[in-house]
Amino acid sequence: MKAIIYFDTSALAKWYINERGSDDVEKYIQRHGPVSISDLTVVEMRCLLARRRREKNITSAIEMEIFATFQEDIRRRILICHPFPDGLASGTVNLMAFLSDIPVRTLDALHLMIAKERSTDILATADEIMAKGAKAIGIKVIKF
Repeated sequence: MKAIIYFDTSALAKWYINERGSDDVEKYIQRHGPVSISDLTVVEMRCLLARRRREKNITSAIEMEIFATFQEDIRRRILICHPFPDGLASGTVNLMAFLSDIPVRTLDALHLMIAKERSTDILATADEIMAKGAKAIGIKVIKF
């Protein structure tokens, strides 16, 4: 059975925006894809691209092109996008009681709960705190 691999936005963004680790992410997805994401990832990618445009790191045209490519990857099922699970908020509250010593941010806590609900085998991230949270709940981590 193929491992379930969940990409958080910090890792997935490297596939669309050329930065340190981008080549590694591309090779990983090509070798192990399709990979899982969630509706939360879609929202975060949209916000991330808008922020990069506002900061003048990308143009408006590039912002739209990258987001269209991202949506096409979902449509083609290179990225398997999962909806928010029922009970996400209450599950995340309970999860945070377990992770109380790890300074997990709100959106990362939601990603962790979604990954847990999806029975994720591997969580791909570029975020050290997210990696600690995933390991604490028994999910293997690949860090980019």
